[in-house]
Amino acid sequence: MEGASFGAGRAGGTVDPLDFLKQPQTILRATAWIFSIVVFGSIVNECYVNKDGKDPELRCIFNENEDACSYAIAIGIIAFFGCIFFLVVDLQFQQISSVKDRKRAVLLDLGFSGFLSFLWFVAFCFLANQWQRTTMSKGASQGADAARAAIAFSFFSIIVWVS
Repeated sequence: MEGASFGAGRAGGTVDPLDFLKQPQTILRATAWIFSIVVFGSIVNECYVNKDGKDPELRCIFNENEDACSYAIAIGIIAFFGCIFFLVVDLQFQQISSVKDRKRAVLLDLGFSGFLSFLWFVAFCFLANQWQRTTMSKGASQGADAARAAIAFSFFSIIVWVS
């Protein structure tokens, strides 16, 4: 690309939606978006259970540690909105005419991706540790698949955000 800066063509070019959707960066962002939905969705929907099936108070399935559920939900929501934001930035990247602004966009993306990779790593370690310490009760066995899914997809999210 003649006159290209930061991996894109000249400013003001048109964006072909099909080409945009085929870009590896777009595919990774969409994948990260789906993974974030899986993590916070599975925790919100199935990882709050009654301890013995009779207690009306719902508790976090991860060793009854509310912090584990809250942290994973928060990271999932941050990743969800971050993916949307950076998809919009990627879509509008051709319209950014200033090389300085393009550089800022790329560095912001790089920094956010690195930071979120670290947060997902912490979430994976925290959830896996708390799941290991969880004693299986009737309530815990009901949400076990959702808990395992949250742990697995938090691990997969590390890989997607590092890529």
